[in-house]
Amino acid sequence: MARTGVVICHCGTNIASVVDVEAVARAAEQIPGVVYAATNKYTCSITGQETMKQVIEEQKLDRLVIASCTPRMHETTFRKMLTKTSINPYMLEIANIREQCSWVHTDKEKATAKAIDLIKMAVAKVLKNQPLFTSSIPVHKKCLVIGGGIAGIQAALDIADAGYEVTLVERQPSIGGKMAKLDKTFPTLDCSACISTPKMAEAGSHPNIRLMTSCEISAVTGYIGNFEVTIRQKPRYVNHDTCTGCGACEEKCPTKVTNPFDEGLSKRRAIYKLYPQAVPAKPVIDPEHCTMLLSGKCGVCSKICPLGCINFEDKEDFVTDTFGAIILATGYDLINWGAHYPEYGAGKYTNVISGLQFERLLNASGPTEGKIKRPSDWTEPKTVVIVKCVGSRDSAKARGYCSRACCMYAAKHAHQTVEKIEGVKVFIFYIDVRTPGKGYEEFYDKTRADGVTYIRGRVSKIYEEDGKLICKGEDTLIGQQVTVEADLVVLETAMEPASGSADVAGLAGVSIDKDGWLNEAHPKLRPVETQTGGVFLCGTAQGPKDIPDTVAQASAAAAKVLGLLAKDQLETSPMISAVDATKCSGCRFCEQVCPAKAISMVDVPSIYNGKRVTRSVAQVNSGLCLGCGACSAACRTGCIDLLGFTNKQILEEVDALCQI
Repeated sequence: MARTGVVICHCGTNIASVVDVEAVARAAEQIPGVVYAATNKYTCSITGQETMKQVIEEQKLDRLVIASCTPRMHETTFRKMLTKTSINPYMLEIANIREQCSWVHTDKEKATAKAIDLIKMAVAKVLKNQPLFTSSIPVHKKCLVIGGGIAGIQAALDIADAGYEVTLVERQPSIGGKMAKLDKTFPTLDCSACISTPKMAEAGSHPNIRLMTSCEISAVTGYIGNFEVTIRQKPRYVNHDTCTGCGACEEKCPTKVTNPFDEGLSKRRAIYKLYPQAVPAKPVIDPEHCTMLLSGKCGVCSKICPLGCINFEDKEDFVTDTFGAIILATGYDLINWGAHYPEYGAGKYTNVISGLQFERLLNASGPTEGKIKRPSDWTEPKTVVIVKCVGSRDSAKARGYCSRACCMYAAKHAHQTVEKIEGVKVFIFYIDVRTPGKGYEEFYDKTRADGVTYIRGRVSKIYEEDGKLICKGEDTLIGQQVTVEADLVVLETAMEPASGSADVAGLAGVSIDKDGWLNEAHPKLRPVETQTGGVFLCGTAQGPKDIPDTVAQASAAAAKVLGLLAKDQLETSPMISAVDATKCSGCRFCEQVCPAKAISMVDVPSIYNGKRVTRSVAQVNSGLCLGCGACSAACRTGCIDLLGFTNKQILEEVDALCQI
């Protein structure tokens, strides 16, 4: 016969101030199957846990109900406590009488009655509980980092420095990401390259880091500790094993094309290094513009290469490896402002540029060697207008969220413009100014002290007239229309998820939010974890953020990975789905609804009309299953149960509630 104990927690005064806990204990004693009921002021404390362990042995309890706060807070705590007793850790139920009772009610009598009802339901369920046991899976001590921007680089270095192998995958020919394009970083105005280039070089030469550029993820299977990942190596047409990066091929290539790294403000060759400080510092051939690959004519680079590194027959290759953990650092793109804001010229006016294009003009390695010039005629502008929130905080036209970094980038661009051009006039149109970082407000104040004019209001229209860009807007502080004639307009455009990031997230079993950013498991308690065990995220893969926040989150993700890789075996939760193969019809609906890709179909032998046949039935991968119960709810034949929350257990709770 079951011997159930019930402990009602005061939670200080969180519960006891609204719920009559002593009355609840007296009522609990009368529930069939309950042999012990008592109260405890702080059940989760060491003293409270020791008291429970003594009671379990003295009363010979075989299951336990704790009426306290949400199980999300202390269910793991109490299960660990039960491992040191005779009770199986999964013969435990928690009745939430804080969040679901004392915190949402003021009537003490009714709150007490509800607490009793919740305990009756928990007792009914625990009486149907069965002992469950964890299992162990091996952990492959290697990490995959997807994305070679500053977030991916930082995470890879932290893990590699701890002694674990890391594969860093980047789809571009070089690591570095968007930070490699920047001139200086706010608020200290440190040289961006001076910060990022040493980290890039360290990642490129680290003995524990395998750098795979011009690569994309093709497939991900497996589960936490044992992910099998297929990586597609795109053809580079240059043998990087023998190439020394001498640059002779780049100098002689006759084909010049628009340079995406300079945001279209310069030209590069068809065989090229992404930028001078690229890692690896070796060229690749652009197959979309190479004359030899397109027409079979030219081949100058092949003739000039002293080591014979050029291979026009290069093909894509696939590499499959096993990893214990995956970090998604897929980064961001800037919104296509021309598609959303035709009133700003929609790309018609050469001198209306994005903030990232302006960065290339400011950068000493950019097309103007750091001199601010108008792209139309490469003359120095005398009046510059900076427009903030282009695509941000504008759900009617583009994105409803704030891109977080734009306010400070605008201030930085204004400061650098004043610093580089004597007598220049700079106007910043803004909605609000947000400076939530160390030294940010002081930097903003300095920008205003430099003589930059801030105008509170949106720009409604930009058009060209007599060689000038006419910016029409409103100053909402004085309630008047404003017109500024500018030589150069810089649009601080919104961040959006990098192209292809949703595809990578889908392969890794990670969900995305309504804006396309990768979803974390919990915004406060698990900000770098995902719902898929062993898959972590960092940087602007999760949402807009500046460089300091990106680096901090990358190190946080690395710390989580190190905690995982430090284990030889990983204990898995037994509260997963179980399939009764005799009832399964093989409809595959559970496979479709499973968010973790934990269900697959397998062929099993069967007898039909006296003949031996095979049929497909669902099978659950215990390493992947999240225990969410989606398959159990969706199963048309009722052949799937969630262990710990079986249909019988849930119905017992309902029956207990109906009898109240």
